[in-house]
Amino acid sequence: MTMSSEPIRFTDGAGYDRFMGVWSRLAGQGFLSWIAPQPGLRWLDVGCGNGAFTQLIAEQSAPLSLVGIDPSDAQLNFARQHPLLQNVEFVNADAMALPFPDAAFDFAVMPLVIFFVPEPARGVAEMARVVAPGGTVAAYAWDMEGGGFPYRDVTETLSAVGRPTPMPPSLEASRLEVLRDLWATAGLGDIETRVIAVERTFPDFEDFWSTLLGGPSAGQALAAMNEEERSGFRALLRARLQAAGSGPITLPARAHAIRGTVPGP
Repeated sequence: MTMSSEPIRFTDGAGYDRFMGVWSRLAGQGFLSWIAPQPGLRWLDVGCGNGAFTQLIAEQSAPLSLVGIDPSDAQLNFARQHPLLQNVEFVNADAMALPFPDAAFDFAVMPLVIFFVPEPARGVAEMARVVAPGGTVAAYAWDMEGGGFPYRDVTETLSAVGRPTPMPPSLEASRLEVLRDLWATAGLGDIETRVIAVERTFPDFEDFWSTLLGGPSAGQALAAMNEEERSGFRALLRARLQAAGSGPITLPARAHAIRGTVPGP
């Protein structure tokens, strides 16, 4: 895989929602069913982005309170507009330096974010710090190195034409064994992991292509091409995804999930 040193930019909440928010909710539903949280908890959503997973918490987990943090004002502003999230507190903050006191929450979750954290161990330690004893620290992340990323076909086709693809800085953090080590190093107990498989169907290639153009990562790589290059890439990708020449496109994805408990005093 040819990777770019250019950071992935999250500046379009609506475009991100179509590109990744749908995927986030698909995997997030399986994740939420697995962790089965009790109602009435104080929640922290670390790296909430445009609020895709935050919506699931608000809809299904009856939180006592819900706070979302993210470093992108554009994403946070998009989340604030959602009718279901009007009672959520959104804060621009760094996952490695959470602006909250110790034991301020009962549940901290990091959805599809840990591989974006430059120092994942600091991010997990911060979640463990702000969760009260007996509370839960959990996350799910695409299996980036094992082929579980939803747009793997896109990144592999970009690599084949020599185009760098912006990638998260901490890809290794998506491996189950690395996640277990991170949770154990943070002093968390009762650690459990789960593999979550999902799939998404696009009605046709046009819908898939416009979704790519509006999203980060691959969208950035496509935007850097001239019209001829983009047209050639489009033809290669379509041949790969739609061998029959028409019809819906169904893509699989796989996420690794983990949860652990903050030990008592």
